[in-house]
Amino acid sequence: MQRLTIEQAEKLWQEDNLFTLGQMAHETRLKMHPDNRVTYIVDRNINYTNVCVSACKFCAFFKPPGHEDGYVLSFAELSRKISETLELGGGQILLQGGMNPDLDLIYYQKMLEFIKDRFPQIAVHGFSPPEIYHLSRESGLSVKEVVARLKKSGLDSIPGGGAEILVDRVRTELSPRKCMTAQWLEVMKEAHLQGLKTTATMMFGHVETIAERLSHLDKLRSLQDQTGGFTAFIPWTFQPGNTLIEVQESSSAEYLKFLALCRLFLDNIPNIQASWVTQGAKIGQMALLSGANDFGSTMIEENVVAAAGVCFKMPENELRSLIRGAGFEPRKRRMDYTLVE
Repeated sequence: MQRLTIEQAEKLWQEDNLFTLGQMAHETRLKMHPDNRVTYIVDRNINYTNVCVSACKFCAFFKPPGHEDGYVLSFAELSRKISETLELGGGQILLQGGMNPDLDLIYYQKMLEFIKDRFPQIAVHGFSPPEIYHLSRESGLSVKEVVARLKKSGLDSIPGGGAEILVDRVRTELSPRKCMTAQWLEVMKEAHLQGLKTTATMMFGHVETIAERLSHLDKLRSLQDQTGGFTAFIPWTFQPGNTLIEVQESSSAEYLKFLALCRLFLDNIPNIQASWVTQGAKIGQMALLSGANDFGSTMIEENVVAAAGVCFKMPENELRSLIRGAGFEPRKRRMDYTLVE
C-alpha cells in the first residue's frame, strides 16, 4: 500500500466513517500480523515520586515541591512492589515520576543499580523523555551522556510518555515548563542510537486540532524511518476529571476511528496498542478489530489515569479471556515484543 500523506489522512478522517476506517485498519493489521495473535504484557506502573515542577494542566496526579502529599518512594517500598510484581507473573516495571528538583542524576543511577542488583531478572522500562531532558538540564550533561549513564546503570527501554501532542503550540498551552517537541524527539533518537527500544504515545482530545494530531504522527513516522527504534504506538484519550482543562471527553467512537487512522498512517511502527485502561474492556476489544494488535498491560498498579477518576484494572486471566472473546490468541510478551513461552 502506498504511504499515506498528511493530506490524504485528513481527507480519510473527514470523509470516511468509523466502520470504513476500522475495516481498512484491520486489514492492514492482518497483513502486518497474519498470525491471529494479540500480545500483552504483565507489568506494574511504579511512580517513584509524584513531586513535579512541570504543573501540566492535564495532570491530576502531581504535587508541587513542598506539598504535604508529595512523596518519594523508599528503596524498600520499591523492592516490595517489584517482589509482588514478580509473584504475579510480571517481568517488567514501568518506572515513571515527576520532574522532582530534589532528585539528581546520581539518585536515578543508584535507584536503577539497586533494582538490578536485587532483581536482575526484571526489565526496567523507565523515565519518559521529559524526565530525561530535565535530568540533562539539571546535571549540565548532554542528553547523550544522561541516556548512556542510565543505560549503564540498568535502564532497559524508555516509555513514550510526555508526548501528549508533538506540536509546540499545544505543548505551550498545556505544559509550558516541559520539554518541547524537538527535545522529546531528541531524547528518543538518542535512545534509539544507543540501542534502547522505546514506545511512542499520544494523548488526544483536549486543545489540539486534527491537523496537529497528524503532524504528531508524521514526526514519529519520520524518526522511525531514521532509527527503527519504536516498538509500538499507544494513543489514548485525555481524561479531564480533576484537571485544569474543561473539555468534554472524546467519545469511544472517536477513539476507535482515530486509532484506525493511526494504524493506516504509521506504516513503519509494527505494533499499535489498545487503551483499555482509559476506554474499558469492551472498547478495548473493539480496538482489536480497528487496527490494534496489542492489549497493553494488565496494570498491576496504575496511579496517573486513576487520579483523573478513571480506574480499570484487570487480572491476567480476564485479559486473556477478553482477547479470546475478540477472536484472537492471547500471547504474553516482553517490551521488545518477543514472546514469553
